[in-house]
Amino acid sequence: MTTKIQTVLLTGKTHTTASRREGAPRGDERVDIQLSIPGKAGNEIEFNAIQMHPTAEQLFAGAWSACYTGALGLVAKTKKVTLPTDMSVDIEVDLGMTGAAYFIQARIDVRMPGVAPEVADAIARAAHDVCPYSKAVHGNIDVVTNVVATDAVAV
Repeated sequence: MTTKIQTVLLTGKTHTTASRREGAPRGDERVDIQLSIPGKAGNEIEFNAIQMHPTAEQLFAGAWSACYTGALGLVAKTKKVTLPTDMSVDIEVDLGMTGAAYFIQARIDVRMPGVAPEVADAIARAAHDVCPYSKAVHGNIDVVTNVVATDAVAV
């Protein structure tokens, strides 16, 4: 059973993109870590945190978003869907309080430009069943997942 946070004390934010190229740009005032999917050479994931000294919530959000991004790829492959190269995952993890007790909660924004909204939503929902981080928090913290996708428009 999850508990709603009454007062948010801080929020760790991340922006994660799949990077299939070497020499990805590095930010000079934020954490910018290239991660990889185990056993998948050439399938790096960039974790761009927005603070120079990340919080535990930000590191958790970064690890979760990297794992979840990999899960999105696995699910899309099983559905025979090619994910857009500009797909991204933004995760915000709040540390907060209800009464005297501390809790965390999360918001996940998945962007899949050019993918039909119902397909993108199905992939994002199924990825939670694959991602170990999503499974670890399921039923333990409040998590809201928003999917932003648009159908390709013929010109």
